[in-house]
Amino acid sequence: MQIGLFFGSFNPVHTGHLIIANYMADYTQLDKIWFVVSPQNPFKSNDELLDEKLRFELLKLAIENDSRFKAIDVEFHLERPSYTVHTLEYLRSEFPEHTFTLIIGGDNLQSFHLWKSYQEILELHKVFVYARTGIVEKPLLANHPHIKLFEVPLLNISSTYIRESIQAHKSIRYLVPEPVRIEIENKGYYSGIVNT
Repeated sequence: MQIGLFFGSFNPVHTGHLIIANYMADYTQLDKIWFVVSPQNPFKSNDELLDEKLRFELLKLAIENDSRFKAIDVEFHLERPSYTVHTLEYLRSEFPEHTFTLIIGGDNLQSFHLWKSYQEILELHKVFVYARTGIVEKPLLANHPHIKLFEVPLLNISSTYIRESIQAHKSIRYLVPEPVRIEIENKGYYSGIVNT
């Protein structure tokens, strides 16, 4: 089976993430999309990260009715910070029957040559890149035979915007799936008050 691996902090997961995953499931040869929740991104600060298990639960709520999607917490059990090359090595050993393709944004492709052991990743895996429609990006590795660019209809929203909206007491309705919005509001996530 061909599995697309969509890595991210998902802090929180939002409608834009789901549009990207839906596009990759519909318009490529991928059979399933696995969302890989990163507990610690080596390029990002952990200051505003909701607990990894809570982010994982929100993600499961977001995709629970779509059999093409699966949330996995593999990086919770691996050495930190989370390096994609290590996660891929683990997944290849655990699921030798699957072929794994990375799904990344155009911004990540710009810095892909800075990733740990990026040559090994490209040697063993395809990389599908979602680029904003109409924006032509010419990163260093754009012409690599294992990299394929897709023009995906992206929403101009981010997890940062959603967190800021919550802190400003603004509605996040339609920015995140409804079950995720309800859980965030009921539990007080990102508001500074967490109800357990």
